[in-house]
Formats: sequence, structure tokens, C-alpha cells
Amino acid sequence: MAKKQYHINPETLALESVERGFTYWLRRSGWYILGGVALGIVFFFVFFYIFPSPRERQLIQYNKNLEAQLEVLNTRVDQMQVVAQDLEQRDNNLYRVLFGAEPIPTSVRQGARHKITYYDQMARMTNSQLASELSFKVDQLEKELYIQAKSYDELTALTKSQELRMENIPAIQPVLNRDLKRVASGWGYRIHPIYHTKKFHYGMDFSAPTGTEVYATGNAKVEYVGWKQGYGNTVILDHGFGYQTLYGHLYKGLVRKGQKVKRGDVIALVGNTGQSVGPHLHYEVHINGKPVDPRNYYFIDLSPEEYDRMVQLSNNFGQMLD
Repeated sequence: MAKKQYHINPETLALESVERGFTYWLRRSGWYILGGVALGIVFFFVFFYIFPSPRERQLIQYNKNLEAQLEVLNTRVDQMQVVAQDLEQRDNNLYRVLFGAEPIPTSVRQGARHKITYYDQMARMTNSQLASELSFKVDQLEKELYIQAKSYDELTALTKSQELRMENIPAIQPVLNRDLKRVASGWGYRIHPIYHTKKFHYGMDFSAPTGTEVYATGNAKVEYVGWKQGYGNTVILDHGFGYQTLYGHLYKGLVRKGQKVKRGDVIALVGNTGQSVGPHLHYEVHINGKPVDPRNYYFIDLSPEEYDRMVQLSNNFGQMLD
């Protein structure tokens, strides 16, 4: 039973009991209810923000695991990029230099790096800078590895082409000349045998008896067979890759135009036709239409010592035979 309360009547100065009505008790109950509700709300928010729910704890742990995995992947991608950069350096500075190929431009290799807008949008959508950065690196690495793979395909083709080039370019002497006694005159200024004036000799003369076999100095296609002013009976071979060889003052050619020949095939016989003062072979090597010193194209035939001896013999300032 609730205690009875009293108060002093100011008019009579007498102690009187306080009578509580229904309204008083209703109002008091309302305040208690409101206070309880307010306190409940406060406790709810306190527990909601400070103490995570079981579901939230699972999500937090999942996010931590995902972040750790992304960190590991990010580290591995960084390591792969280092390998890709090393391959790029070798490709540009070693392999392509060996084959005389132009390096792949950096703008082509790193084309994926220009898609910045895409990655900015991804970062805003996911609110995850790490995931965006990793996605960027993966795309970039994929692009670089694709370009590198295409580069190796090109280098493989160049390797095959280089093998074909080595088979085709002039690489032996056009006549049998093991003792080098058939070298008559080399590249450079010589005395013309007919006009007796100093004239540049754009080839090499090999003295040999009429009928001596003349060999193709590399795999080729016969470009010309016939008479050529000054050279007499002449055979010209097209070796591809910009190389041609000319064989002049022949007794006769043994091949026909369009015929394919291999290095060492007999293509003609030494003669004394055209502006010639004795049986011999005049031999020239041309690159992209310009004559070059034939002495540089006997590397299969001659050892370094034999090459030095040939240079000395061909440098003798004597009279040409044509």
C-alpha cells in the first residue's frame, strides 16, 4: 500500500492529507513509460553501434580474409610484372637487336594503362581501392603478356627467315680456289687492261682456264642469262633479301632464267668474252642494287688466315683482266 502524503494548508496552517486523482496517476504513468522508451532507445543504439551482431561479425571476418587474399594476389601480380618487364627488356635490347627488328613501342605494350576512367568508375562503385588497383594490374599484365607472346611469334618467324637468309646470301668463292692462286684482281682502283687508265673495279677477278666450272655462291633464282655489254656472256642470280650476284666473261651459261639453284650448283663455265684480255671469271655481289666488296662473302670457304691472305693478294695494285 502506497504511503499517504500530507502537506500544510497555507490558509489554515493545518496539516492535511494529499488526495491523488486519476489524472495524476495517468500523467505519472505516462512519464514513466516515456522514460523507459527513451532509455530503451538509448540502449538499442549503444548496443547496435558498439556490439556487432553475429551476422556482422561473420561479414567482418569475411572482409578481413578477402583483404588478406587481395594483398597476396597484389604481391604476386607485382612479381609477375617484374618478370614481364625483364622479358620486355630482353626482347627489345637483345633478341630484336640480333635479328635487326625494330623494338615494340612502349605505347603498344602499355595500351591498357590508358583506361583510367574505367577504373575510377569501378572504385566509386565498389568503394574498394585495393580491388580496383588489382583489377588494373591484372588487365595491364594481360595486355603486356599478350604483346610479348605476339613478339615471340614474330621472333620465331624471324628465326626461320634468318635461316633462309643464311642459306641464300653469297658465302663461298664462285670457282674452286683452295690454294687462292686464282685470285687475279680485287675490289678497288686498278689499271684497265684495254684503256690503260685507272678505273674502279666493282668486283673480283678469278683467273681460270676456259671451261672451268662456276658455282652459285648461295641459293637463288636465275635472274638473267645472256650477253651484257662489257661483261660478255653473263649470269645474274637473285638471292632474295636484297642480294644479287653477277658472273661475267663466261664461256657459256648452264642455267635458264627463272631456274632455282642451290649454293654449290654449277651454273656456268669460265670464258673470255666481252672486254676481257684472258680467260677468267668476273664476280660481283650487289646489295639493294649497289655493288659491294665480294671478299666479305666468302665466310664459309675461308678461315681467318686464308681470308687475310686473299685480302693481301687482291689488294695488289695490278692490271685487271676486264
